[in-house]
Amino acid sequence: MATIEVKNLDGKSVGKVDLDDSVFGVEVNEHLLWEVVKAQRAKRRAGTHSTKRRDEVRGGGKKPYKQKGTGNARQGSIRAPHYVGGGKVFTPKPRDYEYHVPKKVMAGALRSALSLRAKESKLVVLEGFQLDSIKTKRVAEIIKKLGAKKALIVDAKNETLQKSARNLPKAKYLATEGLNVYDVLDHDTLVLTRATVETVTARLKQEEGAAS
Repeated sequence: MATIEVKNLDGKSVGKVDLDDSVFGVEVNEHLLWEVVKAQRAKRRAGTHSTKRRDEVRGGGKKPYKQKGTGNARQGSIRAPHYVGGGKVFTPKPRDYEYHVPKKVMAGALRSALSLRAKESKLVVLEGFQLDSIKTKRVAEIIKKLGAKKALIVDAKNETLQKSARNLPKAKYLATEGLNVYDVLDHDTLVLTRATVETVTARLKQEEGAAS
């Protein structure tokens, strides 16, 4: 079982915490990471793309010229696909791109993502992240002291922290239950509170037990 330092908001060590190997020390499975990130990105797609088919383009109801005798190829409508301004063939229409990924795969991918950050020494554990007031500058200073370029901060419901971090381009706050693979990989440093480490460990161990 690995051990990691617990820091305060000034970046100083105030203790240590054990990281469960079944959550923070598993072998990184890149295929699981790819599969879950692909599913998450698909779910976020608006799917509102739409172009008009032949029957949806305005005009073209009248036959442009008679069938025979003109020397031209026969035509039924100036809104056919081969005309400028005509309808499109096999055009995209609004659709939902979301698809289901098994819970076991989701949990396995999250373990891989957490283990990857721990292996890279890009995991920071804080004793807590309590702020006296909503202050974006304060959060930016803390992130800088922790040596993070782009940080994902995960804590239990913390409205003050959420509002303080929402305007930072290089930081993002998530509640513990919202921790996900895409955001972990999208930020080079993962910042967890001690309480979050315990909650996430308990949840993933429970899901692992249920799956087995």
